[in-house]
Amino acid sequence: MLSKSNSDIKISVITVCYNSAATIADALQSVASQTWPHEEHIVIDGASTDGTLAIVNRYRAGLAKVVSEPDAGIYDAMNKGLRLAAGDLIGFLNADDVFADDNVVADIARLAVFEDADMLYGDLEYVSSQPARHALRHWRSGRFHPAQLALGWMPPHPTFYFRRSLLEKNGGFNVRYKIAADYDFMLRYLRASGQKTAYLPRVLVKMTAGGASNRSIAAIFKKSYEDYSILRKNGVGGLVTLMCKNVRKLPQLIPYFSRYLDKEQK
Repeated sequence: MLSKSNSDIKISVITVCYNSAATIADALQSVASQTWPHEEHIVIDGASTDGTLAIVNRYRAGLAKVVSEPDAGIYDAMNKGLRLAAGDLIGFLNADDVFADDNVVADIARLAVFEDADMLYGDLEYVSSQPARHALRHWRSGRFHPAQLALGWMPPHPTFYFRRSLLEKNGGFNVRYKIAADYDFMLRYLRASGQKTAYLPRVLVKMTAGGASNRSIAAIFKKSYEDYSILRKNGVGGLVTLMCKNVRKLPQLIPYFSRYLDKEQK
């Protein structure tokens, strides 16, 4: 139970990065611009060699913790961030993503207290790489019901926040998975009994398209294999659930595909 008032709840935002000099400043500024007064920003850098740390150091005064050392991959780095987080609620912002506006963290904090939520999430917008950041796909999550998990439903990980107290019960990221550990993480948390989940029906994060899971055909197959393994391990489903999970993405693309066709026909 979140026994704190709206004005007291602390939010931990974790950013992991490696050779992210081209994008990290936007992510750092996005967190620094949030209006919520009780947030901590933790940066976990994988010993970058491209000047990322020099950019991070420009924002050092506003950062709660900075770690720069070799790691065993993105999920190992995320686990380091989880161990350092001191907030009532914890979430992640990728090094090439930004919050949709300056009030995102404030809205998360207020909803968490109003709903007395253990976990909450919102919508996400995929955008092209900077500086253009054109909208490519809108992920409207919708409200959660446990039965939806077997139908391939899952909220976008960059919008997912959870109580720090749940870590002891549900654990961190399973580094055995190289691409889909975030799916396993959320599936474990959302399946846990006796926890309340809340939905914030607006875009929380603008995410740069082209992540590790879809950079190549090989990566897509690897992610699908990991997703299937995760579904089986958690007793949620199998091939049908995996198919549903992928088919759910199609409606997100239709408005932008239609807009593209309209431009081509003019």
